Amino acid sequence: MSGAPAPNHYSYTRYADPATAQSFDERRFGGPIGELVAKTQAAVLSNFVGRIQDRQILDVGTGTGRAAILLARGGARVTGVDASEAMLDVARQRAARDGVSVRWMRGDAHALEFASGSFDVVICLRVLMHTPKWRGCVAELCRVAERLVIVDFPSATSFALVESAARRVGYKMGRKTEPYQVFRFEAIAEAFDRCGFRIRSVHRQFVLPIALHRALGSRRLTVRIEDALDRAGLLKILGSPVSVVAERCASS
Repeated sequence: MSGAPAPNHYSYTRYADPATAQSFDERRFGGPIGELVAKTQAAVLSNFVGRIQDRQILDVGTGTGRAAILLARGGARVTGVDASEAMLDVARQRAARDGVSVRWMRGDAHALEFASGSFDVVICLRVLMHTPKWRGCVAELCRVAERLVIVDFPSATSFALVESAARRVGYKMGRKTEPYQVFRFEAIAEAFDRCGFRIRSVHRQFVLPIALHRALGSRRLTVRIEDALDRAGLLKILGSPVSVVAERCASS
């Protein structure tokens, strides 16, 4: 696909593995901290999207379909796209189990097979961090969005910077890991600006690393710690991951 990374890039090969797809939800959203992440993500999406009923929404890099199913349950007409057929299989199973209708399609965030302005809202979560051609992804998301684009990313001004560097070193040494990248907010805003979009709202989740909160294993303690750090003004500076909603400018 034009502009896409090589097919042997880890962002394709890792998630093509059925075992990885089957265990994804438990690894990402299992346990008390995973449940907190899922609940927060749902609340942020609902707040960013606004009215959900009857909206045409595209979920790019849908994975196991958590966000797509959430929005479809709210009455949206949702299309979920992912490069991994294994992840889509899990998404289809979840949607069938929940009695929710979503159109699932295999596709690539770098070359979306939709006409410009096909969707009211385009969502892309946990994708930009895993592709070296992230600006091309942003351009495609903006192209097919009529009004809103929602993405998230790990911040370069957070503890994610240290973890990202460690993963990159480990990956080069042959470890099976995901050497994700971090982003400056200004770089993300500039990429949207070039596409005629302006960031309208921002949400930052944690000051401390998610891995540390998982090790603590207490949702109540995590909430108390993060609330204290927020009151101290640190969330605005160090918070990550960062979720943003960008809106098409009236002149675009």
